[in-house]
Amino acid sequence: MAKQPGETNGGDTSTDTPTGEQGSENAQDGVAPSLRIVAQYLKDLSFENPNAPESLSGNKPPPKVDISVNVNAKTLSPTDYEVELHLEAKAENEGTVAFAAELVYSGIFHIENVPQEALHPVVLIECPRVLFPFARQIMAHATQQGGFPPLMLDPIDFGGMYQQRMAQQEGGEDALA
Repeated sequence: MAKQPGETNGGDTSTDTPTGEQGSENAQDGVAPSLRIVAQYLKDLSFENPNAPESLSGNKPPPKVDISVNVNAKTLSPTDYEVELHLEAKAENEGTVAFAAELVYSGIFHIENVPQEALHPVVLIECPRVLFPFARQIMAHATQQGGFPPLMLDPIDFGGMYQQRMAQQEGGEDALA
């Protein structure tokens, strides 16, 4: 009996999609693009609680928290890139700093067979997207250990950040330094 498109036969996980040069339109020279994490690490972490223990008293309203995010990348070799995700959080309550936290979480990514025109967005969108959950967890843990409720950062639109960055550069090429 012939299989219908998308139908599998028990444990059969094969597909009818051709591979090689005629297969994927995203492939360069017939080889599928790949992104592999070589390493990820905490590069820098700072947490300040300058007004403790007063800042920890429970009778104050919740502080106003300002968050800033930045992404930087550096070429290590033709296929390896270091990507840094910078997160800063500053909480103020009635004009007084409750806490200030800064985090640089980095990763080394090995990227192959990605067309040159797609490489820049992959490095500055997809790589920080991979790093973000780990950085979010570190930031939450640091604020909790500082005596505050864990700071749970909302998901970040790295694609939108990338578009803003490119618009600010007014068409100039941003080579990965």
